[in-house]
Amino acid sequence: MSTARQRAVTDAPLPSPVHRVALVSGANRGLGFEVVRQLAARGYSVLLGARDLARGRPAARQIEGDVTAVPLDVTDAQQIAGLAAWIEHEHGRLDVLVNNAGGHADREARAETAAADSVRAALETNLLGAWQLCGALLPLMRRHRYGRIVNVTSGCAASMAPDAIGYPAYRVSKAALNAYTRALAAELAGSGILVNAVCPGWIATGLGGPGGGPVERGAAGIVAAACLPEPGINGALLRDGQRIAW
Repeated sequence: MSTARQRAVTDAPLPSPVHRVALVSGANRGLGFEVVRQLAARGYSVLLGARDLARGRPAARQIEGDVTAVPLDVTDAQQIAGLAAWIEHEHGRLDVLVNNAGGHADREARAETAAADSVRAALETNLLGAWQLCGALLPLMRRHRYGRIVNVTSGCAASMAPDAIGYPAYRVSKAALNAYTRALAAELAGSGILVNAVCPGWIATGLGGPGGGPVERGAAGIVAAACLPEPGINGALLRDGQRIAW
């Protein structure tokens, strides 16, 4: 090869890396907000999911990078379908889904007397919300044979200690989310799509309350799972980047 040709090859621009698109539910504050911030800092185009755009849009403007607030109530199947169609039209792909939206921390309730409506509401948000989002958005991941799904869970659901009292609906809904994570991961093995659950630990957020650890640390574990290399961990429960027992 001539010197001129060698120089031309050497000086040719490298191909641009694939531009990744991520969606984070329940992201206008707290843990979800910090996950969006960290993903945007890594160069992702991030869709900040919020039930109320009046809160989502100001939150998105606080973050440097490519961040767009989108309306997302994870209990609204019609809205989820509309969002999936919009993502396909605007981006043509989705690479990362962080199922962070959650709630119904029924601390003072007891399993014996918990109201069925309370249990149903916890399952609708903490389990079925993630289930519906995965079902609607997996086709966008399958198209490119790449995806990272992170289901944000809780340590109190993982341990289910026999002497633990309180949070019955919350604990059961998150335990069900763990089971769904393992089932979906098994089905998607070898597809290029990795599915894991992440326990961020006790974090000082609106849900976690005061006294918890820094939100940045909890978010970092979620972001690490969202950015796993290929081949990577699949069907695991993670905390601080390490596997823990289901």
